[in-house]
Amino acid sequence: MERIQLLGNWIKEQFPARPFTVQPASADASFRQYFRVSFDDQSLVVMDAPPQHEDCAPFLQVAEILAATGVHVPEILAKNLNDGFLLLSDLGNTTFLQALNNQPGRAGHFYNDAIDALVKIQLSQQVKDLPDYDEALLLRELNLFPDWYIAKHLQISLSEKQQGVFRTVFTQILQNNLAQPKVLVHRDYHSRNLMVASPNPGILDFQDAVYGPITYDLVSLFKDAYIHWDEERILDWTIRYWEKARRAGLPVSADFAAFYRDFEWMGVQRHLKVLGIFARLNYRDGKAAYLNDMPLVMAYLRKACERYRELYPLLNLLDELDPIEPGPKIGYTF
Repeated sequence: MERIQLLGNWIKEQFPARPFTVQPASADASFRQYFRVSFDDQSLVVMDAPPQHEDCAPFLQVAEILAATGVHVPEILAKNLNDGFLLLSDLGNTTFLQALNNQPGRAGHFYNDAIDALVKIQLSQQVKDLPDYDEALLLRELNLFPDWYIAKHLQISLSEKQQGVFRTVFTQILQNNLAQPKVLVHRDYHSRNLMVASPNPGILDFQDAVYGPITYDLVSLFKDAYIHWDEERILDWTIRYWEKARRAGLPVSADFAAFYRDFEWMGVQRHLKVLGIFARLNYRDGKAAYLNDMPLVMAYLRKACERYRELYPLLNLLDELDPIEPGPKIGYTF
C-alpha cells in the first residue's frame, strides 16, 4: 500500500490540476508491476520497479535503442529513478495472446507484423553497450533446468552419470548457439509482451535485451510457452521470416535447412531455461500459475530432441527422470 501511495503522490506532482484513477494493468515474472493511470481524456501507464529489486536503467537504454529502429515501444514521459517509477505512453490493454485466443483466424496478420518488427530490431547496430549473450549466461540459463526443474520440481538428485549427460548435451547446445550470427535480442519476444496497437505490434518487457543468437527471439515468438501452433504453421512462418531477413541483409544462413536446425537447437536452450524458470517462479516466488504452462514447453523440448540424434541422450534422460503418460503428441514429424 505504501508503494501505491507513493506512486499516486508522484502522479499528482506531474499533473497537479487533473483528477485521475489508478488501476493495476499487469504484473510480470519479476518484481515489476504496471498500473494504468486514467484521466478524463487519456490513459498512461506507470511502471513500478522497486529500486531494491529492479533497475530502470536497462529499460530506458533499450527503449531508446528500439525506438530508433522504428518499432513501437512506449514513450518515456517522466521518470523517478529514486523511487523506481516510469511514466509511459499507453500501448493498450490487449496482448497478442488475448487477441489470438479470441480471433485465431487473424494469427497470420499478427505474426506477419511481429516478424516485420523483429527484422527491424535485428537490423539495429546499437548493440555495443548491451550485455553479451555469451557462454556463461547461456550456461547459467541451462543450469536452471537441473537446479530447479529436476531438483525442486521433480525432487530428484542426479547421479554422477546423469550429471555427465547434462554436461555433455549442454556443451553441444552451447556450441550451436554460440556459432550463430549475433544481433540485438529482445529475449522475451512472445504473445504476452506484444500488444495489439497502431502501429502493430506494441512491444513491452525489453529491459533484458542482449547481443546474441539470431534465432533466439524467433523461437520465443513461434514456440511460445503460452500458445501452441502446429508445426506446419510454425514452419511456414519461419520461412517467411527467413525470406524477409535475407532480403533485409540480416546474417541468416543461405540454406534454410541449416537455419531451421539452428532455430530448433536454440529452442532447446530456451525450453530448458523456461522450464527451470517456471519451476523457480513456483517454488521460490509462489507464482503457481506457471506450472500450467510447463507441459507445452516440455512437449516442444521432447519434439526437438526426437529429431536430432545428438539430443537422444537428453531425451532418454527425460524419459528416465520425467516419463510422460501415453497420449497424443503435439504436432507431427515432417
